[in-house]
Amino acid sequence: MPDLDYHDKIAVIDLGGEENRFSPEFLDEVNTHLDTALADGAAGLVTTASGKFYSNGLDLDWLGANADRTPWYVSRVQALFARVLTLPIPTVAALPGHAFGAGAMLAIAHDYRVMRADRGYFCFPEVDIRIPFTPGMAALVQAKLSPKTAVASMTTGRRFGGSDASALDIVDATAAEGEVTTAAIAMLAPLGEKDQATLGAIKNTMFASAVAALTADA
Repeated sequence: MPDLDYHDKIAVIDLGGEENRFSPEFLDEVNTHLDTALADGAAGLVTTASGKFYSNGLDLDWLGANADRTPWYVSRVQALFARVLTLPIPTVAALPGHAFGAGAMLAIAHDYRVMRADRGYFCFPEVDIRIPFTPGMAALVQAKLSPKTAVASMTTGRRFGGSDASALDIVDATAAEGEVTTAAIAMLAPLGEKDQATLGAIKNTMFASAVAALTADA
């Protein structure tokens, strides 16, 4: 399960060492850690993982066993995306391995992304697994990626390695094995501390359409 640590005033949430799928319990843990980081006055947030996956996204086993709760579940996942998208501190997703589907969307919701250069894939597989994007999920991705990159990633199911993801501005930087989180922290350090109310207001204005789509059915 996710855990929270600090590097100076940068909060670092490690999503875990497995596939880090979004079970309801996982979502609860992440939200609790976000609450704690904000209450502690963190100057920034890095999310990362300790295994070969950043996150494989939706918990399809849970969904299969709880099909009647699908709308509730999807609204909870999208609420996390909206929260991270508008978090009132600077954020970086540090991707040491694969980010697939909703896991890739969580990464996109951050301000910046750093990906391991030599291993791991960033992928929206929806077109190949026959699960269309919800309006909220599509709005999130399209709010953060250029139209060309949105088409290249959302309609093809292509798996992007670090260099390809960087070339299309899916990620902002790449780093060597073992250095992804360090690189993410280094991106935040020069930004210093921002007023949370102001930064939160700016992000809510920037991404108002995506937030509205993500929370429409909440």
